[in-house]
Amino acid sequence: MSKEITSRQQDYSQWYNDLVLKGGLADYSAVRGCMVIKPYGFALWENMRDALDKMFKDTGHVNAYFPLFIPKSFLSKEAAHVEGFAKECAVVTHYRLKNDPDGKGVVVDPEAKLEEELIVRPTSETIIWNTYKDWIQSYRDLPILVNQWANVVRWEMRTRLFLRTAEFLWQEGHTAHATQEEAEIEAKKCWMCMRSL
Repeated sequence: MSKEITSRQQDYSQWYNDLVLKGGLADYSAVRGCMVIKPYGFALWENMRDALDKMFKDTGHVNAYFPLFIPKSFLSKEAAHVEGFAKECAVVTHYRLKNDPDGKGVVVDPEAKLEEELIVRPTSETIIWNTYKDWIQSYRDLPILVNQWANVVRWEMRTRLFLRTAEFLWQEGHTAHATQEEAEIEAKKCWMCMRSL
């Protein structure tokens, strides 16, 4: 039995969800706030990603990947910026599980507490610029034109498939330039790539 699609006029939000689910793009996950992107939905993502990736590479960008985990001390450096999204950040405090002595599955091993908590924040400028400080020794090392494809995690209060989920696919450019003018030109170039899709 197939579910009818709610009319847009009756309930816009439900209409959207019905389209995504009935269209086979995504499904709800056992993890609250997360979704499973089904093959057809993922194929759409791959088409968009590949088109953008080609445009970025045509402008000289290269792909790189930075860590998903950011030391809390790094994130503290951007405290004013973090204030707006701090409630959405997940924190890793331990590095190991162990069998529950009562035989009830697994528990966090209290002996495996991290010396410093890690924040799940794969697009943090702090980890990227900590790396760039080693890559940039003089103006001859510029520009750096790096693009990152990543999964992002943020704890959302209200989720909606593809629009706001606890984990989602993401793209972010991280460039470094000798002058502000060069940075602005690059930003406009990338904006034009995005608009052309």
